Amino acid sequence: MIKSKYELKEYMDQDKLQLGITRKYPRPFTDEIWKYERALRKYEYWLNNSNHNICVKIIGLFFSKLKWHRLGVKLGISIGPNVCGKGLSIAHINCININQNAVIGENCRIHEGVTIGASGGSEAPKIGDNVFFASGCKVMGDVVIANKCVVGANAVVVKSVYEEGITLGGIPAKKISNNNSEKFVYWYK
Repeated sequence: MIKSKYELKEYMDQDKLQLGITRKYPRPFTDEIWKYERALRKYEYWLNNSNHNICVKIIGLFFSKLKWHRLGVKLGISIGPNVCGKGLSIAHINCININQNAVIGENCRIHEGVTIGASGGSEAPKIGDNVFFASGCKVMGDVVIANKCVVGANAVVVKSVYEEGITLGGIPAKKISNNNSEKFVYWYK
């Protein structure tokens, strides 16, 4: 959770590193995914920070939420605040839905068509660090995915996976190899 300007900068720097961007600021007519991630982090900062007076907080919260929401609708991305740890990397736009109750660790890379959601109840998935989600995969219900895993294209995960560093595939998803996420996700730790 981002509670200070220092943490905000740290999260934004790690997200930028994970995206492979070296520029200081997004370009005006491109870099929409980076702009969305920056808006998400600023919204998290204003939502969690109580160091400002109430008027400044309300104004900051309103405008940061407005920008985050507009970019999310434009890009087809729905990720709630305080869901993803630092190092978030969205590879492509369109149809990315992550339940607001999900917990995702650091260095997560997400491709288009990914859904991480609750199934019926309010319990959502808990994802470890350095996890890669390929195109079209689904993670549903009260499940846990261990660190350094790869969820393959169109896989549907409905049971917890506690073994680290494996690749999951199929419907329902099961272990298909011992390949970890190292070639897909930049591990900066």
